[in-house]
Amino acid sequence: MADLQDELTAPAEAGDLEAARSAPADVARPAPAGHVPADAGNAPPTPATPTPAAPTPASHTAPHDLLARHPVADGYCGLPQVLRTLPWYDLELGESAVEADLPRLRAGGTGAQLWAPHVAPDAPVTTTLEQIDLITNVVARHPEDLRLARSASDTADARAHGRIAVLIGPAPATAAADSLGTLRSLHALGLRALTLSGTSWASDDGLNRFGEEVVREMNRLGMLIDLTGASAATATRVLAVSKAPVTLTRSGARALNHHPGNAPDDLLTALGESRGLCLVPCSADRTGPALRDVADHVDHVRGLAGPESVGLSGTYDTGDAHPEDLPDVAGYPALIAELQGRGWTDADLALLTWGNAERVLRSTEFVSRAAQHRRGPSTATPEP
Repeated sequence: MADLQDELTAPAEAGDLEAARSAPADVARPAPAGHVPADAGNAPPTPATPTPAAPTPASHTAPHDLLARHPVADGYCGLPQVLRTLPWYDLELGESAVEADLPRLRAGGTGAQLWAPHVAPDAPVTTTLEQIDLITNVVARHPEDLRLARSASDTADARAHGRIAVLIGPAPATAAADSLGTLRSLHALGLRALTLSGTSWASDDGLNRFGEEVVREMNRLGMLIDLTGASAATATRVLAVSKAPVTLTRSGARALNHHPGNAPDDLLTALGESRGLCLVPCSADRTGPALRDVADHVDHVRGLAGPESVGLSGTYDTGDAHPEDLPDVAGYPALIAELQGRGWTDADLALLTWGNAERVLRSTEFVSRAAQHRRGPSTATPEP
């Protein structure tokens, strides 16, 4: 187990974050040349060197420079569904029909994205398979820019080689068609996150026994559990059953905006206590029409869940309207500048953009490896 625990933090990532945490806010100035102590001879005292002023937003690392070191791990992008509807497109040179083409991903400092498959209610498994196939082929056509990631190590490796990591998911729970065998097959094809809502086993009444087995199987497989839009009863039970940290891939704070997909304060607090992750969306409906509204939600989530349980989710190419100054993925530097103006340190911003998502991925993998030593694939079926 020791060697598994060692994998929870990649050395390069930990080094960057540790350096950011340990960097002093102020550096003491040396005494001016010719300074004489006040008690030397009869010379009048030399005026004391002024105490350095508290850091101002201008003393922060420039947003583009910070994102070059700690790129955004974006929690939700609907690009696959948009590409599916286009007769042709050019992601490499720029594509006006989408909000997350390669030039804008680079300009916004994006280092990883979750690409969410769109699932048709009348054919959930087929459409999920088709979208996984599309994602795999799109990534393969851009090897100098994109890399398909199936693990935290893949994500870190993509970043180290200047690629943008693409993780498949989250898909709605209906994609698994109430079958753990189907869930395992989708995982084998690359699906790495599932949203637990909208099914008979994850409903307003909470998880039933089969739903609990889905959570355990996702832990064993190493899949991210997404509670966006889940009922309070489901969220409470998932937090109790899951051994891995859970996520909200696109949730703001319900206390600031009563959108049904946003999270109440008690869930945000519980998420922080369990070291989960809430990824705040850049969505006018969920967070508000202005960039400062998104920053308000990020501040609120950090205040309740803590700086290690908040991240960012663009929700681009989903059909959502976006706040002013955040029309596409190129807007992340403006959001970082806004947060710097509110007193966020470089260390906390490094956690917000990359560190927290990487930790959750690694923790989920660690739980998976431990679970696979304890149990094999589940054969549970839904209750009548």
